[in-house]
Amino acid sequence: MQADGFFDSVGETIGEIIRGFVDFLVAIFTNFFGAMDSFVEGLTRSLGISPSFLSLAVLLIGLLIVFGGIRAFLRGSIIGGLIRTLLGLLILSWLIP
Repeated sequence: MQADGFFDSVGETIGEIIRGFVDFLVAIFTNFFGAMDSFVEGLTRSLGISPSFLSLAVLLIGLLIVFGGIRAFLRGSIIGGLIRTLLGLLILSWLIP
């Protein structure tokens, strides 16, 4: 009878440790995804765009093209920088009302 009590308490302790670890991971990921959701909501609300994946992808592409145009200007490529910057600004103006 004493052996059953020992293994029962060891199993219960291991189960509580596993449960605590799982609760800890759930809390971390819940807070992480909550923070990401709040960031996306604030970003899209301030820009006046819908919080869809397509809108965020177009925003990212437009910003990358504008930054590529700025880098081209810094390298000394006037025409390439002008084309990229205007194309990026065209995409961003199409997206942002």
